[in-house]
Amino acid sequence: MPDAPASSTLVDTGELGPTGRPLPKFPGVVPPTPGRAHHATIISMCNQKGGVGKTTTTINLGAALAELGFKVLLVDFDPQGSLSVGLGVNPHTLETSIYNLLLSRDHTADDVIRTTSVDGLDILPSNIDLSAAEVQLVSEVAREQTLIRVLKPLRPSYDYILIDCAPSLGLLTINALTASDYVVMPLECEFFALRGIALLTDTISKVQDRLNPDLEVLGILGTMYDARTLHSREVLERVVQAFGDDVFHTVIRRTIKFPETTVAGEPITTYASASPGADAYRQLAREVLLRTTDGG
Repeated sequence: MPDAPASSTLVDTGELGPTGRPLPKFPGVVPPTPGRAHHATIISMCNQKGGVGKTTTTINLGAALAELGFKVLLVDFDPQGSLSVGLGVNPHTLETSIYNLLLSRDHTADDVIRTTSVDGLDILPSNIDLSAAEVQLVSEVAREQTLIRVLKPLRPSYDYILIDCAPSLGLLTINALTASDYVVMPLECEFFALRGIALLTDTISKVQDRLNPDLEVLGILGTMYDARTLHSREVLERVVQAFGDDVFHTVIRRTIKFPETTVAGEPITTYASASPGADAYRQLAREVLLRTTDGG
């Protein structure tokens, strides 16, 4: 479990945030103690709808946590390999990927894990081979526990492991939820995205009942928010009405910088360090730290 923030008390800033609730001032973060024992907190980014910001959030939350001094592993668990591309890894030239770890004992994680341009941030990449895993795992014993078998030996080496899930509720996503301590649901501030949350929460409940009773919803993250449009504001308001404090105070606004970072193959925290998008993910990192430590 990562070190707790310096204070677990949220101070009201007197300012209303984009969610319509008073925006708290998040406490400072105590850097990890050198040489301490690690036991990574595992968080899945999950939404069966594509294009809602799962990959962007995985990359930039991971980079923001690494910037605070935490050791972070990102797991690309989507056959499209978008997370890998977003960190400058070409999925088409990979000799080994997470697929090999799932379905073969001939490779170790050290064969597959790659460092990134961000200190403290590593990646387990994937490519289209992973799409075959869903079919091959069907006949495996304890098929839902395959990913946790891969990640368990890695937990002592990291503070956080973030899993970028595929846009589906298939066996790969079930594996990710079974392996996780928490799930974050990125939600595009758009009406049709809101309709899919009920199906996702139903799937999470089934995983909690049958496979992973310790799984918790860490929060719903509003993404692609545009305060200039009534539609964005109404959707965010409805999400807060329905889910209350399960909704993060942090909201990720639309910006052209995010597509640019994908082309650059680096997080927004290094590509455009002073941008509002980078600041939003730094705030999200502090909010995640608060929710995943004893002060949460």
